Amino acid sequence: MATGWAHEGAVLDQIEDTITDGVLTARARLPVGEGTEQCVACGDEISEARRRALPGARTCVQCQAGRDARIVVAGINRRGSKDSQLR
Repeated sequence: MATGWAHEGAVLDQIEDTITDGVLTARARLPVGEGTEQCVACGDEISEARRRALPGARTCVQCQAGRDARIVVAGINRRGSKDSQLR
């Protein structure tokens, strides 16, 4: 594949870097520290199953779903073409 000045395999490197960034971002959003039995947002009880699955959980499923819906993902444009920069 002709890529101009890019080295052989540059496209695969970009894909791997994008995946790595996504995984690191997801890991950074995981809760750390001591969890709570009550949701810090609404005060409802956090189910035992959620606390076992996610030990640092501080919000109930409903409140966390609302928070996740507001997350804005801003990444690095690795393609570098004018087309991708206009989006």
